Amino acid sequence: MAGKVKWVTDIEKSVLINNFEKRGWVQVTENEDWNFYWMSVQTIRNVFSVEAGYRLSDDQIVNHFPNHYELTRKDLMVKNIKRYRKELEKEGSPLAEKDENGKYLYLDFVPVTYMLPADYNLFVEEFRKSPSSTWIMKPCGKAQGKGIFLINKLSQIKKWSRDSKTSSFVTQSTKEAYVISLYINNPLLIGGRKFDLRLYVLVSTYRPLRCYMYKLGFCRFCTVKYTPSTSELDNMFVHLTNVAIQKHGEDYNHIHGGKWTVNNLRLYLESTRGKEVTGKLFDEIHWIIVQSLKAVAPVMNNDKHCFECYGYDIIIDDKLKPWLIEVNASPSLTSSTANDRILKYNLINDTLNIAVPNGEIPDCKWNKSPPKEVLGNYEILSCTFLHGPGARMLMERGSYDEELAQGDGADRELRSRQGQSLGPRGGRSRDSGRTILTTWK
Repeated sequence: MAGKVKWVTDIEKSVLINNFEKRGWVQVTENEDWNFYWMSVQTIRNVFSVEAGYRLSDDQIVNHFPNHYELTRKDLMVKNIKRYRKELEKEGSPLAEKDENGKYLYLDFVPVTYMLPADYNLFVEEFRKSPSSTWIMKPCGKAQGKGIFLINKLSQIKKWSRDSKTSSFVTQSTKEAYVISLYINNPLLIGGRKFDLRLYVLVSTYRPLRCYMYKLGFCRFCTVKYTPSTSELDNMFVHLTNVAIQKHGEDYNHIHGGKWTVNNLRLYLESTRGKEVTGKLFDEIHWIIVQSLKAVAPVMNNDKHCFECYGYDIIIDDKLKPWLIEVNASPSLTSSTANDRILKYNLINDTLNIAVPNGEIPDCKWNKSPPKEVLGNYEILSCTFLHGPGARMLMERGSYDEELAQGDGADRELRSRQGQSLGPRGGRSRDSGRTILTTWK
């Protein structure tokens, strides 16, 4: 078995196993010597725990970063993004620029969110500013729509508190932590139905940040037509796009699974809204993804044995503004349709081609910069902008590479002196009208 990659997984999915076997890799048990372990988030906790964990050798890699939860737990993601904004503001970065109402121009991409029970008083203060608004409550550590509900009255939270046997919001308790976010009640609808985007993003290293977006993402549709009516707040078939919920609906279609490809969405938007605004929307989605990763990069344990494929959930509102809802550490590899199976098989195939070069025994010391020809369907997050009247972000075929962005120091200094704004909204440059090439930083 010398020279063959030895693999282990605790996730018995055919899209994984078929990819391993196609490469001629050899299956072993976790107690034997292994090179590649595709593991659940529960297992990664044990591998890197102080008590039970063990030292990985240079020929071993795993599919999660040790503290991936800094991005994939709903409360920690929001906390890290808030911290990132404050740090940029403190530095005087143009990224943290605000409008006359105090809203971030380029970093306003997560709905207003509070942690419960810790931020209860802050939430009440915000709720009373617009008492007719709807909010969505989610348990921090659950997925697939479990434990989610909508509220539009403070009394509903008090009832939830009592039902959860929590005596007070003032003191922290053993009660499960929740996040409560302002509900996006004006989602973009297609055929009268709400949908979200599931996009796959691969990170090979956080320092420097190298990330790739899979271009074969998809939209997940609700089975029941959307209404903001308060009488339907309890109807999850109207509000939650999770397949785990929608598949139980009467109108669920088992052939297409209520899914549309991102390419179909793009064609639809180009024909109904125009190419320019559609291009701007997708530029902004790419921007959100990179900024969210940069927000967690300083706190992420950038272990050389790790890579991660995240499932990003994005909602687009009726003004074509994208919102980051959450990021999943273990996006579902279950196939609900034939197309789903093909997509996920190809996703794993392309991920392995980047994470395990040439399908050979890994070497953690390599620079994690694969040649472009092996990237397959990974869409490529560019780091280049054009600034100037009417200019928009340039999207190029190339991954976001922080080393390249940092290497362009003279250009950043010029941009800083001129007070130019960065971000997906072109045309905000205070330059005299020239178009200037800049990079994300």
